[in-house]
Amino acid sequence: MTSSSGPLLKIGPSHEMNNVPDWLLLEDGPLIVVNKPAGILTEGVPCGEATMVGLVKAWLAEKYHKPGNVYLGIPHRLDRATSGTLVFTRNSKAAARVAEQFEKRQVSKIYWSLLEQRPESDSGLLVDWLLKVPDQAISQVVSADTAGAKEARLEYRTLQQIDNRWLVEVKLLTGRMHQIRVQFASRGCPVAGDTKYGAGEWLDDDNLIATLSKPALNVSVDASACGETTARQAASDTRIALHARSISLLHPIRYDHLTIETPIPSYWNLSDDLLDTRLTSSVAPVKI
Repeated sequence: MTSSSGPLLKIGPSHEMNNVPDWLLLEDGPLIVVNKPAGILTEGVPCGEATMVGLVKAWLAEKYHKPGNVYLGIPHRLDRATSGTLVFTRNSKAAARVAEQFEKRQVSKIYWSLLEQRPESDSGLLVDWLLKVPDQAISQVVSADTAGAKEARLEYRTLQQIDNRWLVEVKLLTGRMHQIRVQFASRGCPVAGDTKYGAGEWLDDDNLIATLSKPALNVSVDASACGETTARQAASDTRIALHARSISLLHPIRYDHLTIETPIPSYWNLSDDLLDTRLTSSVAPVKI
């Protein structure tokens, strides 16, 4: 695995430790990149659930024999129901440098999604104004003059029709709450499985529950701890057809340009030809 420039990247814990987590894509100095499964939170602990932050911290504590609290920089997040590329840092200096890249929109983020309906155009730029609904974990499209509204921009291209759904590649130009989900849903093209924004079910109930109980992730929904209603809601929000396919950024120490590409989950059932599709990026992707 190599970057488009710079030295060979190290994949995972290459020294002294054989127990490499299956979610670990890259450890390169202070930079850590993971493949977040759908169904697990980036951080936060409702009902005592496991999170990616907790899993990475626990792994670092074990690998480096760190007592007490382990530092982990969190420059961005993915929704619970979204899978894919997620970046962390191991020290505050690296965290500040990566966070600055996100703030200045120097980080390129590519997503793949299966939509329930075909977009009006096969490619294009979507521009909307979004507003978080008070006291609810959803956003909505509003007029530009709405108080508190934020501009949301993305570019997309349609890759292929798969059965009765359409596979699209999306390049985020802004980072708003549920942006991809809201912008396509508002145009009658919700992300498959995203019942929160009007889509139908994507996977059967057994697959939904299985995602929440992967032994390797130690993720579970305890109805007795959370309440039955919360557990059912967690199951319904487990995974949608939205995957953070790649991320491009500068290494926080060497400053060489890295593009890290994350495999599509096997339950998407995409063909090998589709999986080899070249991403929309000026930088050749690093294939994991």
